[in-house]
Amino acid sequence: MTPRNADDLRAQIVDLVRRYHATAFPETPFIPGVTRVPVSGKVFGPEELINAVDASLEFWLTTGRFTEEFERRFAEVMGVRHCLTCNSGSSANLLALSALTSDRLKNLRLRDGDEVITVAAGFPTTVNPILQNRLVPVYVDVELGTYDPRLEWIEAAIGPRTRAVMMAHTLGNPYDAAGVRALCDERGLWFVEDAADAVGSTLDARQVGSFGHVATTSFYPAHHITTGEGGSVLTDRAGLKKILESMRDWGRDCWCPTGKDNTCGRRFDWQLGELPYGYDHKYVYSHIGYNLKMTDLQAAIGCAQLGRLHQFSAARRRNWAVLRSALAPYESVLVLPRATDRSDPSWFGFAITVRDDAPFTRHDLVSHLEERRIATRLLFGGNLLRQPAYLGRPHRVAGDMQNSEAIMRGTFWIGVYPGLGSDAMAYVVDVVDGWMASRGVRR
Repeated sequence: MTPRNADDLRAQIVDLVRRYHATAFPETPFIPGVTRVPVSGKVFGPEELINAVDASLEFWLTTGRFTEEFERRFAEVMGVRHCLTCNSGSSANLLALSALTSDRLKNLRLRDGDEVITVAAGFPTTVNPILQNRLVPVYVDVELGTYDPRLEWIEAAIGPRTRAVMMAHTLGNPYDAAGVRALCDERGLWFVEDAADAVGSTLDARQVGSFGHVATTSFYPAHHITTGEGGSVLTDRAGLKKILESMRDWGRDCWCPTGKDNTCGRRFDWQLGELPYGYDHKYVYSHIGYNLKMTDLQAAIGCAQLGRLHQFSAARRRNWAVLRSALAPYESVLVLPRATDRSDPSWFGFAITVRDDAPFTRHDLVSHLEERRIATRLLFGGNLLRQPAYLGRPHRVAGDMQNSEAIMRGTFWIGVYPGLGSDAMAYVVDVVDGWMASRGVRR
């Protein structure tokens, strides 16, 4: 049928995209020893492709209608008032902490040399914004098994220059964010909650990412939902939202959405800084900012992914439970992961620590798994204090780093993401069983 207009053409394109997905991305059987078992990966259907093409046909390119929809829906999912998308989870962390240095916070702002409590056994992009803002990281240790810090360790780390706590929920396993928030409120500290690896996890039946004064997420393909590159900053505070928007969008003072003018009705009636009265508000800058916005095409993909979040989380929990049950007989040589109290994690990965007295090393086991096409990852930076990038940088260590040292020597993790089915999980268990038998470790 000959298309009569652009809408008819768009409908034909959508139909072709759906058919293309079925042909280009068919389901394939899992073949043990041949099919790779990744630690993570994107899982998508025709809806993601259709949304991406739909957004590209409009050729809007920057933030637009899909971004507005995604921010609204994701804020609802996470149980917060405001969601601001950005171009990565790393940028989200940079924005979150940078916002707390704003002059608009007056005596509550973070200042050069102030301390921010974090963990040593973490990912660099949780720590980097501390240093990038000329603040001082205070490192605390984590538990083996949960890979999170205890609340009392965080409290003991507070010193006279401490002004904030910023840490991630490790591999989706929530630390006591409710306790951290209460502690921060009591002590007059800011709480930045990095939920990059934990979207869908709950603590006290409440979504993690809703406890911090500011929280962050990542939508990189390895994470719980993906927009390709992408991330978000979450907050309940309107004042912080305005600061975050400003810093994300070049540092501008104007809050007009992209493509709109004069939302305030006073575009030429402001007098700010030392500018003349009436200087165009669209070109007034109140912060040293960036341009870290998400594109509408990315947000379009995210809108489709949001509809899968519940099933994704269920699959992650199911795969984790299979591994936890099957590997339980090996706890004499392996530290296996456990959920924190009062939590229901949407697991990012399955962490394993090889005990110091095991008849093999982490290197031995990881090499065995990799040779059999089971991908592994170490627990991020191990002990960041040992990493070349952080040697000689300002910091303070609170307590000993005994467990972070053990993680650096003996911890790795394997995948539980939704792209792994029961056949893949059974294969992983079989390979580990075979390894243990070869080393004389009995079930």
